[in-house]
Amino acid sequence: MSEKKAGGLAGVVAGKTEISTVGKEGLGLTYRGYSIEDLAGHASFEEVAWLLLHGKLPSQKELDAFNGRLKKQREVPPALRSALELLPATSHPMDVMRTACSVLGCLEPEGSFDRQYEVTERLLAIFPSALLYWFHFARDGKRIQTTSDEPSIAGHFLKLLHGKSPSPEHQRALDVGLILYAEHEFNASTFVARVTASTLSDLYSAITAGIGALRGPLHGGANEAAMELIERFANPKEAEAGILQALEKKEKIMGFGHRVYTVSDPRSNIIKRWAKRLSDEAGEERLYAISEVIEKVMWEQKKLFPNLDFYSATAFHLLGIATPLFTPIFVMSRTAGWAAHVAEQRADNRLIRPTAEYVGLPPQKWTAINER
Repeated sequence: MSEKKAGGLAGVVAGKTEISTVGKEGLGLTYRGYSIEDLAGHASFEEVAWLLLHGKLPSQKELDAFNGRLKKQREVPPALRSALELLPATSHPMDVMRTACSVLGCLEPEGSFDRQYEVTERLLAIFPSALLYWFHFARDGKRIQTTSDEPSIAGHFLKLLHGKSPSPEHQRALDVGLILYAEHEFNASTFVARVTASTLSDLYSAITAGIGALRGPLHGGANEAAMELIERFANPKEAEAGILQALEKKEKIMGFGHRVYTVSDPRSNIIKRWAKRLSDEAGEERLYAISEVIEKVMWEQKKLFPNLDFYSATAFHLLGIATPLFTPIFVMSRTAGWAAHVAEQRADNRLIRPTAEYVGLPPQKWTAINER
């Protein structure tokens, strides 16, 4: 590990990976050597998931078989349905995802590391189903079917959410969102998953730990906070005044800046274009216009650029997705990246156990309790 000291381990090299590059000069964001622009422009999320897990793009035969396995594993088993029905309607959906993963680990344990890819495929297939089974049951007591004929994870999610097949445009918009969120090197949740894996714990524990880290507003929860911010304003003029006022009060504006990127987030322009397309299609210009004004003010005042979370909020909203479901979509996607990192950690494992600089009291003399 690097000896460089920085708050929050910023700039510290904590290991090696072949899975992705983030913010490296001349490379930007790549998954297994492929640029995020190429992947978002040409691949399906399922192709990207295969790439992350297996280190290469799938052949048509491999992709068809992979998609077939995922499609067959979407159904939520009765015991998990019962567990989901016990969760309060007031639960945060990220807590539901964390619980669903943990319960499934009891029902269908990994058993052997040889099954890690089987378990990964099951989680990729079942997460949308489990989330939306709980969502509909908690909202109106409806027990939905958790299978569908939709060929993609994005299409399956939107079909279960809205009760009808999505348009090709909407399916592809969410598919691109999943690709953009799939992997991002040693971010907080991935690092937590690798630390868990380094203890030789099971895959479910590593993914559950990742979900817990992703829940926080400084990581995955930023897209929810961004949406709440955008919806605060009635129009662009009000947004400009509101953001200037918030900056004057030194409030944190979520969805801007990045711990690693210094100039721009390469994913942001991709999802911004989709937010614009969805806005034009819906004839709903307000949210996009407000978003653009906020972006302009943040750059002019703070030289801060939007990260993936900011325009994802507008795009997901225009797909009819409730704000509390934004971060669970992140889980649906990042499971591929987390699992790839778990497999990489297991392949050349050493327990991750850093040291800490002690800054506490000097040695103390013990005093009996009646003398304190």
